[in-house]
Amino acid sequence: MSAEISIFDLFLQASLLVKLVMLILLGMSVLSWAVILKRSKILNNASKNANHFEEKFWSGVDLSQLYHEVKARKNNITGSEQIFYSGFTEFARLRRTNGASADYVMEGAGRAMRVTLSKEMDELENQLPFLATVGSISPYIGLFGTVWGIMTSFIALGQVKQATLAMVAPGIAEALIATAMGLFAAIPAVMAYNRLSNQVSKLEHNYATFAEEFHSILHRQVMTEHKD
Repeated sequence: MSAEISIFDLFLQASLLVKLVMLILLGMSVLSWAVILKRSKILNNASKNANHFEEKFWSGVDLSQLYHEVKARKNNITGSEQIFYSGFTEFARLRRTNGASADYVMEGAGRAMRVTLSKEMDELENQLPFLATVGSISPYIGLFGTVWGIMTSFIALGQVKQATLAMVAPGIAEALIATAMGLFAAIPAVMAYNRLSNQVSKLEHNYATFAEEFHSILHRQVMTEHKD
């Protein structure tokens, strides 16, 4: 009957370099899971907040009233609300400027919303490159540990007169744990990166569409005022 394999025992028996590789991979795995959970929560909340605000926006509420409601909690707004707030703030400021043309007002409001959109996307994409890095390099780090462990085992095997598979098998098993840990760190990171990136892309499209529609509303309003 074969002996049971204990990953912890294999770790203890591994060489110092292989142990270091395993610890690095374990640390990367823990950090990637922390990022996955944190970013998932942030993106889910961003999606819910965007849907909630846009439902209120399109309900027919007076824009000035909505603006004052958003302004009252301006330190806690994100996404579509932040785009709305920055765009309307700049729109109102330029509209009060004597002699400001409709094109100038709309260009300023559009610029403010584009800047805000860019900042919001930077925040949503924060830490995602870390997941991509973990997913791409973890297998290679694990493979390095495996190659080093196998090389050490065969060097030790060459120093004995009668070599058997039983002598080299434990060392190879220890080394292969590094590859397994590399895959253990990489696979969730890659899957999460793809899923979260897709969420970010949907939010970006959502924000950009809202900004364009809001810009059109403001344009109609300012053109009506200039006609009057």
